[in-house]
Amino acid sequence: MAKKKINPSAPDTADPVTAQRDAVLLAALPDVAFDGWTPALLTRAADRAGVKPAEMAVLFPAGVHSLLAHLSDWADRAMEAALLAQPLESLRVRDRVAAGVMARLDALSPYKPAVSAALGRSLDPRLAAAVPRHVWRTADRLWWLAGDTATDWNHYSKRGLLSGVLISTTLYWLADTSAHHTDTRTFLDRRIDEVLTLGRSLGQARSWLDRIRSPFTPRRRKTPA
Repeated sequence: MAKKKINPSAPDTADPVTAQRDAVLLAALPDVAFDGWTPALLTRAADRAGVKPAEMAVLFPAGVHSLLAHLSDWADRAMEAALLAQPLESLRVRDRVAAGVMARLDALSPYKPAVSAALGRSLDPRLAAAVPRHVWRTADRLWWLAGDTATDWNHYSKRGLLSGVLISTTLYWLADTSAHHTDTRTFLDRRIDEVLTLGRSLGQARSWLDRIRSPFTPRRRKTPA
């Protein structure tokens, strides 16, 4: 039987497969600081969570790499659960984004050493493509939760800019020893202000380019009737 979740801010799920993955992950996280993200860690976590080896091959087909990917998904779901529990309609979009970033970090706070070790593993060439994909997915999820429905180029620029904020804020948070990570929140607010300023500048530049390009757009020749 899977052990009860250790972190009270962790997301609940009715999906039995995801619940099993969560149980293994939460059994592994406290030991990452001592054992690292290794196959042995995964084996011990499975035993603690009561998951059989045959099931592990299905739950984590790429071994530790699959476990690392699930850590990102787990943190995203914790972020979403925390945000949806707030009165989002009363918050500005920038405050929704900031609340989401902090909610994600708060869920990970009991496992800082594991997060730090996970970032170290991101240097592994086999994870080179996976890490940016996970960050982008987090940024995308957070923008949708914040109410963004852009489908044009703004969709991509917003997620690209927020990806940078997520990475830099997480790195700052790892070294933050302030009470309740207040210094991280201050850092995050500054980064969001910078991104909003840059985003407006990019939007103005795009609008300007569209205006100066339109007179030179060749017209389609009419087809004779």
